[in-house]
Amino acid sequence: MIKNRSPKPFLKAVARILYHVVLVALSAGIAFSLPMVASVVAQKFLTFWATVENQKIILICAEIFLAVMLVLFFNYVGRNWRDKKFARMARGSGMVHFFPTRNYFAMRKIKKLKKRQGFAREVLIVSSTGFRTFVDPTGDLHEVVRTCRDAKIMLLDPFSEGAKMRTRSILDPNITPESFSEQIRKSVDFLKELKAARKNIKLKLYREPPLLKLAILGDYVWIKHYHPGLDIQILPEFVFDHDQNPGSLYNPFYQHFLTCWENPSIPEYDLDTDDLVYRDASGNETKREKFNGVHKIDGRLTQSGDFDQFADAALS
Repeated sequence: MIKNRSPKPFLKAVARILYHVVLVALSAGIAFSLPMVASVVAQKFLTFWATVENQKIILICAEIFLAVMLVLFFNYVGRNWRDKKFARMARGSGMVHFFPTRNYFAMRKIKKLKKRQGFAREVLIVSSTGFRTFVDPTGDLHEVVRTCRDAKIMLLDPFSEGAKMRTRSILDPNITPESFSEQIRKSVDFLKELKAARKNIKLKLYREPPLLKLAILGDYVWIKHYHPGLDIQILPEFVFDHDQNPGSLYNPFYQHFLTCWENPSIPEYDLDTDDLVYRDASGNETKREKFNGVHKIDGRLTQSGDFDQFADAALS
């Protein structure tokens, strides 16, 4: 039988041979032309120098130009060395991305990275209200929470002292206790919808003032900090990855989340019954209470059957 062979291997071999032939011919041409080129350049330089050697203005301008070029060159070298030093420091801490601002192009890249890193993975989130993070369709983690395998989310209890302190620290007139509570309510409703769609979603409500905004997407942790008086949207965001580097900050942030999540004083919000479920260190349920039922505010027991009414009473 006659085999039908493809001509591609033959053409590739011919192309490699021609490539080497051209390189040899080019190098030979450069080598033979060097004496002539050097002679022409030397003649031109001597002619030019004979013209300008007695022109003091031209010499001064040349000196200034060379001085400026040397300053720029050494500044570039020094800055490049410092940048490499900081890059080594960042890499030593496990940092792989840094977003100092959230302009249009940065937002596109942030959403693209988070969507790829969190797709069909376990997602761990610590936020204040969560509304702009994963409820708003333009939020960074909206698609991530919808497409993740399972999610553990910690939000600020709108009835806590920490929520009151956070709203008071922000000077934006649009941030009020009522709007803060409304955002958390919308976040809870959004998670209920995902839970009804058979998503494995767990929610806990912490009471301390928020310190870190944390999102752990598989092998990456995204982190920002809550600064008193500032909207967190204007603050920089850092990304650390999980690798074999023992100095990476991924592990401490991951352990920080697990420590907060397993803290028995932080109740789990039952998305099916609207109960706050308290568990011991072994995970056994110890107490359950209605989230919009009887609560203690400033040492007084208060009864409320509506989320928004109770939020107004708690945060006023």
